[in-house]
Formats: sequence, structure tokens, C-alpha cells
Amino acid sequence: MQGVMVRKAVSSAARNSAIAQRCFSHSRVAQKEAPLQKDDVSVPKMPPFDYSPPPYNGPSAGEILAKRKDYLSPSLFHLYKKPLNVVDGKMQYLFDDEGRRYVDAFGGIATVCCGHCHPDVVDAIIKQTKRLQHSTVLYLNSAIADFAEALASKLPGDLKVVFFTNSGTEANELAIMMARLYTGCQDIISLRNGYHGNAAGTMGATGQSIWKFNVVQSGVHHAVNPDPYRGVFGSDGEKYAKDVQDLIDYGTSGNVAAFISETIQGVGGIVELAPGYLPAVYGSIKNAGGICIADEVQSGFARTGSHFWGFESQGVVPDIVTMAKSIGNGIPLGAVVTTPKIAEVLTRRSYFNTFGGNPVCTAAGLAVLRVIEKENLQENALLVGSYLKDRLMAMKNKYEIIGDVRGRGLMLGIELVTDRQERTPAKAETLHVVDQMKELGVLIGKGGFYGNVFRITPPLCFNKEDADFLVDSMDYVMSRM
Repeated sequence: MQGVMVRKAVSSAARNSAIAQRCFSHSRVAQKEAPLQKDDVSVPKMPPFDYSPPPYNGPSAGEILAKRKDYLSPSLFHLYKKPLNVVDGKMQYLFDDEGRRYVDAFGGIATVCCGHCHPDVVDAIIKQTKRLQHSTVLYLNSAIADFAEALASKLPGDLKVVFFTNSGTEANELAIMMARLYTGCQDIISLRNGYHGNAAGTMGATGQSIWKFNVVQSGVHHAVNPDPYRGVFGSDGEKYAKDVQDLIDYGTSGNVAAFISETIQGVGGIVELAPGYLPAVYGSIKNAGGICIADEVQSGFARTGSHFWGFESQGVVPDIVTMAKSIGNGIPLGAVVTTPKIAEVLTRRSYFNTFGGNPVCTAAGLAVLRVIEKENLQENALLVGSYLKDRLMAMKNKYEIIGDVRGRGLMLGIELVTDRQERTPAKAETLHVVDQMKELGVLIGKGGFYGNVFRITPPLCFNKEDADFLVDSMDYVMSRM
């Protein structure tokens, strides 16, 4: 492996730490590395930014950690060896309790699209909050209707009926239920390595064991993942699609309720579905009487740059589209958009969501759509994302540890391997680079089934200077491993 050496032992102190056990157990890490020197002239310099946060007078990171331990679920975890206490945000940057600035290349897990505390979105939230913070959809309010109209205008075909939720999990739960009600069938087909949420139905549709508890999850069939990097058929989407037809033929009555998938798997490690896959699968599902659900929770709202929605890159039109995250730039908001015919199934009983369509949340959502258009954020995602991907591809040629660079727009993934031929996941090295980049001032995510993929999903106002700083920082860290 070029430029990467291996540490064969871990200190006894680290072994006593639960976090260190997760990071280093049964893995290889860098054997020699010089400590980061902030005054080193070779250390990449962060782009200038004309904003300084107000002084922070709140509790320290240690005090917050203690409260989390005492009062919050033990399932909560933090990403870094030294947890980051984020207290301020402005556009593509975050600030910690000491006023230090970070380039946010993770975007709150592909959630912040316009930029942290974008003034237009903040203004819309404040104005609506001062006027009416909450009512109920039993009364009329213009905020929910205006946003639904604007959202429907962004979708093709007959996708024009909107139901608002509070999250992506809720949106996918509702979509799956509607599919079952509409078709009268129970069988759902989803993808291995996909992620759709952590409630009953969505946990069943999710295809990764790490996100699935040992509870009843029935009626879901997981198809072979059309992964161009690790998949058995490479980039041949139609060959992968045959597995869906086989599942219909051999695992169901011949009729199914729905097929659900992301176009680019986010939690799964920024895996873009093989070309030609969705058209072939959608054909099989339609012939089996099912409907097609596009999970756009992470890839929607202009993030891919080439299109507003991820599914458009494969030239298909789904029957239901689910969304959340970027829809509100961080405000808890999700939505299901479908056709009038499918939407009618919810009238068979009473179905209600107290906070879905809240006036503050929908006012924020409408502001997000307007900012994306006004500031040409889709075009920026395409231009800056393409530039960033080109630079990352050049990094791949320099370091053997980089096995794959993938994704589109500002939804990019970098998979690290200790052996390119065997594609052995470089888990510990991934954690190490993520942690060291944070020390330099760059925040990136981590994902993939093996935990060895960098997830780069910054706010769509991310610029070329930020992209250069990200790549230069990664180069600096890898060159010292």
C-alpha cells in the first residue's frame, strides 16, 4: 500500500476505552505518524470567511458529555475521539465553543442544503413563529398550501398530492403503508445495503444488519445491490435487475405491493445504482401490479447537481416520492408526494399527523425552495461537485488506500481499502483520517456497511476554495500515515 504503514499494536490505555475498541479492534492503523503542527507551513489553510460568532458562555464539552451520559439514551454516540461541541453555524461553516471554524462537508448528514442559518430561511421561520407557531390542519393556513403547491411543481408527471410528516422515517413508513393499501398486496422489495428508517416498516425495508433490531420484520424481500464497485455484475444494471424479477417469480405470489430504493445510497456509503437498473426494475414491478417508491431523503433537492431529484438520473418516474432532511434545511420536516389515485387510499380511514404540515416548518420549506432557485444552488452543486470529484480522483491515483471515488454533485463517497484487489475495508484508517481532518478544520461523515467510506454531503453553497481545502487536508493527513 503506497504511503500507508501499519501499526501492529494499540496502547493498553486505548484498549481500555470503549471508543478505542470500536476504532482499532481487529484492524490495522498507521504505524508512524508525526503529530499535526498548526504552525507547519505545509498545513492547508482554511478559506477566509467574513463572520465571527458571538462569544460562547455555555457549558463545556465535558459538562455536556456528563449530562448526555446521565439523561440521554446510551445509544447516542459521537464521531470523534475528542467530541466536537458545535455552538454556531453560518452557511458552509460551523464553529465550536472556542470560536474555531470548521468547513462542514457533512451538512448534518445531507440535511443542510441552503447553508447553516441562511438568512432567508431564518427570516421565514421567525416571521411565521411570531404570527402563528402552530395550529392544526383542521383549520386553514396558507403556509402548508403554498409549500405543497411549490413542491408539487418540482415533480414530474402526476406526482402532485402531498402529505407532510416530521422525518424521512415517517415518510417512508407512510409510503409503504399506502403501497400495501393501494395494491392489496403485502410484499415489498428493497435493496441490500439500503437504508430507509428506524421504525417497524422502514427497519424491515432497510438492508443492513447494523440498523436492524431483532423484532418482527415481515413481508420484505431484499434484492442484490446494484453496486458498481463491489457488486457481482459491475456496472451492468440490467443484470442486477433480473434478481428483482426472480424475487417476484420465486418469493411472492407473483404480485407485489412496491419496490423502494434510494438512487444513491447514503448510509450505505454513497453507492450510486448501476446505470439502467431502475428502468428495468420499474418494468418488472409494474408487471407484478406494484408501485415504485423513490426514497429521496438524502439525494433530493438539487444535491446531485445534474438533476433536482436523484431518480431523474435514471430516467424513471416513480409512483411515490419520499423526502426529508434538505426539505427544511434542518427543520424537522418530511413529505410523501404521490398521485391523486394513490393518495385516495388514506380516505378509507382517518389518518392524521399532528405536526406534519406545521406552519413554521412549511414556511421554512418554501423558503428553501426559493433559495435553491434564487442562488442557483443546483448549478453550484454540479460545478463544485464535479470539480471536487476530479480532485478526489487525482488523489485516488496517488494513494493506494483509496479504492473508489463515486457519487455525483455534492453527494460524494470515498471508499478506503487496505488491498485494492481484495477490496479489504480499511476501517481503522477511515476513522483515523476523519479524526485528523477534524483537527485541521474539516468535518466529513463516515458510512458504508463496513464503515470505511467518507461521506461528503456539504451545504450546496460549498465553493471551490472549500473543495480545495478539503482535498488538501485529506492529502496532508494521508501523506503522514
